[in-house]
Amino acid sequence: MIIILVFFFTHWFLSLFFHSFFLHRFASHQMYTTSKSWERIFYVATWLVQGSSFLVPRAYAVMHRMHHTYSDTEKDPHSPHFFTDVYQMMRSTILIFRSFLTGKNKPEQQFLVGYLPVWDRLDKFGHHAATRVVFMFGYVAFYMAFAPGYWWFLLLPIHFLMGPIQGAVVNWCGHKYGYSNFNNGDHSKNTSPWGILLMGELFQNNHHFDKEDANFARKWFEFDLTFQVMRSFNALGVIQFIKEVDPIAIGKEEKIAA
Repeated sequence: MIIILVFFFTHWFLSLFFHSFFLHRFASHQMYTTSKSWERIFYVATWLVQGSSFLVPRAYAVMHRMHHTYSDTEKDPHSPHFFTDVYQMMRSTILIFRSFLTGKNKPEQQFLVGYLPVWDRLDKFGHHAATRVVFMFGYVAFYMAFAPGYWWFLLLPIHFLMGPIQGAVVNWCGHKYGYSNFNNGDHSKNTSPWGILLMGELFQNNHHFDKEDANFARKWFEFDLTFQVMRSFNALGVIQFIKEVDPIAIGKEEKIAA
């Protein structure tokens, strides 16, 4: 049982970290710069930890830029306020994601401005159905070897769809439940304590207030673990923040929501 729990939570948090650190804060927002070598390392790590649910960075980034521009409007690719349930939202998001990859749907030029990480060979390999199936068989084999009972296999669908599930949790909960520090003109919310457990990603209201700020936390009780790891990387010279960041940005903004 312990081995399965360790495997599950290791997969969850590693996938979540690279989702937040590389796909969100680098590919979508360019909150930091890094060398090409480190970028490739982060790229491979993102593919490995997301496995069967690998999200191709350039498609993810375009969709996320759309999300900020059209937040909680009909053009938002994944606002929970236009879907009856989270499944419908996920399905719509996946269809748009695939349409960008196949070229069936061309994104607006404004969402292509700025750096988009592209590694064609890894993108094609990681996105290929056969590669995804190999990862899925790997997860199943691990559970067959170590699960103490078959009911533990109910966790496998989460492994299979880890990246999209994490994105759905953030977009659904982060725009429906919680509190607002800022009046952003949308429905973005901060959801604590889940904002802490989701490594800062559920401080959506803070993030939508200033999408270039690498620190998603604002109040004394908000803690952005991904940002703290980024601070360590910055101190080591692995990455360099583009915008000067305040590690304790607590209550300094004036546009607090009433």
